[in-house]
Amino acid sequence: MSPSRYTYLGPEGTFTEAALRTLPEAATRELVPMVSVPTALDAVRNGEAAAALVPIENSVEGGVTATLDELATGAPLMIYREVLLQIAFALLVRPGTRLSDIKTVTGHPVAQPQVRNWLAQHLPDALWESSASNADGARLVQEGRYDAAFAGEFAAATYGLEALYTDIHDAQNAQTRFVLAGRPARPAARTGADRTSFVVWLRDNHPGALLELLQEFASRGVNLMRIESRPTGEGMGQYCFSIDCEGHITDRRVGEALMGLKRTCPKVRFLGSYPQAGVDAGVPPRPGTSDDDFVAAADWLTRCQDGRA
Repeated sequence: MSPSRYTYLGPEGTFTEAALRTLPEAATRELVPMVSVPTALDAVRNGEAAAALVPIENSVEGGVTATLDELATGAPLMIYREVLLQIAFALLVRPGTRLSDIKTVTGHPVAQPQVRNWLAQHLPDALWESSASNADGARLVQEGRYDAAFAGEFAAATYGLEALYTDIHDAQNAQTRFVLAGRPARPAARTGADRTSFVVWLRDNHPGALLELLQEFASRGVNLMRIESRPTGEGMGQYCFSIDCEGHITDRRVGEALMGLKRTCPKVRFLGSYPQAGVDAGVPPRPGTSDDDFVAAADWLTRCQDGRA
């Protein structure tokens, strides 16, 4: 394995690269762009890179399905860091292009919902076609295959383009969350402001099956931050659930909730416990859900079993 190499969703000039460069360790690593999320993560699985940064969630469009599915399948990986990045697009064109010249536009599929209203207002007749990434869309404009691309303004210099418009976004304060994934190892120590990610498969589809899953967390005072269903590919109606919860796997309430899932579900894949980006201190646990509360309850049960209650 190359400890000095990080891969990311490329090519050069993507928001993923911009997010990766916010990590202090990125300054001392070789940053290698890859053509897709699967190839970025497979480089880690194959030992060609120590870690990969990939997008996992957008505040407008929701989960990035390629990442969710890739983390749920194949050789296990673990998330060690997350990065939040404010997202605003620029309309990149070849020098000299005017708005009236634009007949075709491109960008990543996740970008389209974030600029849909702007596009309808300014380029209602332009044909949209998706590209592998926003930076790849900029490359295709450079090659003359499209008239314009929605990408980060920082990508203009890389591809010899100019920004005809900047700060384009239908939703204020739009963000994308990225995760740094590596091979499984011991999670970092808890910080008090952590997120735990995992994937769970239900044993069968019956009334209340999802409720039973959720009750493992509700009864222990664990807040779920995200839950998304994804098809398993095993037939219609067969789903797994990609879930984030507040807390660390070493928190008693989180650990016991995960044990509850492991007892009742055929498969649970732990994806890591890691610090929440931009959060300095977590919300104190609800009364009855702290580690001290769990220890006290266990001690009470032991005394009952020993006739000392």
